[in-house]
Amino acid sequence: MSDKILIVDDEQEITDLISLYLENESFIVFKSYTAADALKYINEEKLDMAILDIMLPDMNGLEICKKIRERYHYPIIMLTA
Repeated sequence: MSDKILIVDDEQEITDLISLYLENESFIVFKSYTAADALKYINEEKLDMAILDIMLPDMNGLEICKKIRERYHYPIIMLTA
């Protein structure tokens, strides 16, 4: 069974590039461009890792990280400029 990874970044090109690399390594990738969509994936999917951008239009990536940590303990990678 493949690991499931959530990528959250408002820049579609970055999200698509990271997704391409991960999918080529047989990961299942969920892409989100907003924090609201990311929270849906976090609550509905059994994720194995998250890659979060810090600067998002609707919520700070650190806030998403805190919400994940309230319930889960999978690895989180933060993307920064």
